[in-house]
Amino acid sequence: MAIKGSLREASLPDVIQLLSLGQKTGRLSLTDRSNFGSIYLDNGLITYAQIVNRRDRLGDTLVKEGRISVEQLESAINSQSDDRDKRLGEILVDQGSLDRGELDRYMRVQIEEAVYFLFTWSEGTFHFEADVVPDDDVFHVMINPESLLLEGARRVDEWALIEKKIPSFDVVVALDQERLDSSDAELTEEQNRLLELIDDSRDVAQLIEDSALGEFEVGKALYGLMSAGFVHRSSSQPARKRHSGSAQIDEHRNLGFAFYRTGMFEESQREFRRVADLEPGSGTAYSMLGLIALKQANWEEAAHQLKIAAELLGGKPGVLNNLALALERSDAESAEPTYEAAVGEDRDDTRIMTGWAIAALRNGKYDVAAGRLDRARELENGQTPPAIWYWARSLASGSQQDFDTTRSLLEEGLEHYPDNVVLKNNLAVVLELTGDVARAEELLTEASQKEPSVPQLHKNLGDLSYRNGRFDDAWNSYNLAVKHQPELGDDVYFKLGNIAYKRSKPDEAAAFWRRALEINPSHELARTNLDTIDALG
Repeated sequence: MAIKGSLREASLPDVIQLLSLGQKTGRLSLTDRSNFGSIYLDNGLITYAQIVNRRDRLGDTLVKEGRISVEQLESAINSQSDDRDKRLGEILVDQGSLDRGELDRYMRVQIEEAVYFLFTWSEGTFHFEADVVPDDDVFHVMINPESLLLEGARRVDEWALIEKKIPSFDVVVALDQERLDSSDAELTEEQNRLLELIDDSRDVAQLIEDSALGEFEVGKALYGLMSAGFVHRSSSQPARKRHSGSAQIDEHRNLGFAFYRTGMFEESQREFRRVADLEPGSGTAYSMLGLIALKQANWEEAAHQLKIAAELLGGKPGVLNNLALALERSDAESAEPTYEAAVGEDRDDTRIMTGWAIAALRNGKYDVAAGRLDRARELENGQTPPAIWYWARSLASGSQQDFDTTRSLLEEGLEHYPDNVVLKNNLAVVLELTGDVARAEELLTEASQKEPSVPQLHKNLGDLSYRNGRFDDAWNSYNLAVKHQPELGDDVYFKLGNIAYKRSKPDEAAAFWRRALEINPSHELARTNLDTIDALG
């Protein structure tokens, strides 16, 4: 189930409610301007939520509530610097500063707060991907969204008021000390904490970070202080840029990876371009720009970015492999030596070895390709090769007229990948070549019914019918093929013209033959047929 939309047209609470009622499992990705967040669900229950570049406030919260000391927090942070894969909460439990039950409770609150803040996003987009789950090391909860929707709705209403006074986290606020001193108003704990920090230099985002309070708590507290006249917006600029240097680069990089993982390639491209501008020596940024261009089938751009990445990263095998992939489409002669360079860096990477073999296959070196593919299979150490391996290895043997081996490889591949239409299509071609026409037609019919939008299946089924004189069946298959891919090939239109002529429809036949000539002006048979019709008047 894929759901996409605009947060202007459907609010996040409405989307969550829909997914919950449908008991869906997956990841709901959200964007709001340059922010990115995710909510994970399992059978309609919320299990995890995160916002990219949002500070983890667990340690600050625990210190604020007196559960751990500043010294204990600093000790845990120092330990985390030595083991970045380990989460702060786990370190605190291991150190005996916190018990497991308390960690679970605080983590649950942190996830709830993330969801509440996401509820306030009203711009941008949402995208639900089914069956995507959080990483194994992420803390999971099981929260019924209904328990969050009421509180979330209240916060959304309040946030709409807060935004009237604080339209952006970049706003700097100043204190009216004289007015505050002359008042006997009772302030909340959060307001008192903020008053200690307001100095006509911190913006709202800095107050959120320095106070260890959440966005909503700071916004609500400031709204009250500003309504009472104790605090007002300042014309000052922040004393320091909050996002500068390496921190700014990290934020763009984090957003770039988050957008890439959810298929938002244009947004990801924007972030990595910013990383490359801020840090021209970042090979990772150019590598990701190359990967994005590959996803967008922009082969020349992919090759350009990946060449830069390869130079900056010293020829890492993964980068060279991706560069070779791009070169296969943009500069085929350079692809094979690039793969060779990647293999030189890592001879045991089966993915690179397979790519090197396919490059040889495309260059007509069938025996070389077969040898490399056999080596790639050895590197799998008994594991099943990917479907592309069966495609390539069977093509190598088929191109050498070894149809028995080709058939055996394709049948084995389909045992492991029974729904792979490419393997089915190729097996059908081999079956027809070896005389098993009935089985070939059965496979093509089955595949075309399961994947009706694949034009090559309809074309091959049409070819089979055409060669066996079943022109009505061929006509139907060819028309389905060109419906899905109008530029499929001149031979399809040529045969459609022949069938139309057999049906005594010369005008229709001529139209098909002209279309064949538009695609391939050197199609002499189509031109001869047209000349014949013209001669007959």
